[in-house]
Amino acid sequence: MKPCRDLLNLKSAATLSILAVFLFSFTGCTVERRKSDAELGLDAQQAAGRRVYDQQCLRCHEPYSSRGSKGPALKGVFKSQYLSKSGLPANDEQVGEIILRGRATMPGFAPALTDQQFQDMMAYLHTL
Repeated sequence: MKPCRDLLNLKSAATLSILAVFLFSFTGCTVERRKSDAELGLDAQQAAGRRVYDQQCLRCHEPYSSRGSKGPALKGVFKSQYLSKSGLPANDEQVGEIILRGRATMPGFAPALTDQQFQDMMAYLHTL
C-alpha cells in the first residue's frame, strides 16, 4: 500500500506546484515584452532616436514607466501642455534645453550627442 500512497502524494505535490506556478503568473507581474521598431511604427529617424535614447537615457528614464527609475517616465512628454516635474512648457525648445544643458540632478548631454543624434532622439520622444 505504501507505494500507492507515495504515488498519490507525488501527484498531489505536482498538482499543487502547477497550480502555484499558474497563480503566480497572474500576480503583480506587469513586465511587457519590448516591442520592435516596426511594431511601434517607427520611421528610420525615430528608430535611430530610440537607439540613442537606449544608450543615453534609458538608465534613468524608462519610456513608459517610472517604476524603479531615477527620473520620470517620458511617455506622453509632448502630449501634455506642461512638463510634470518642472511645470515648464512641454515643447521642443524646453525639452531640448533640458536634454542638452541638464536640470537639477540630470546632467546635460550636449557633449555626448551630435546634432543628428539629438534630432533623432527628439523625433523618438514625440512617439512616446
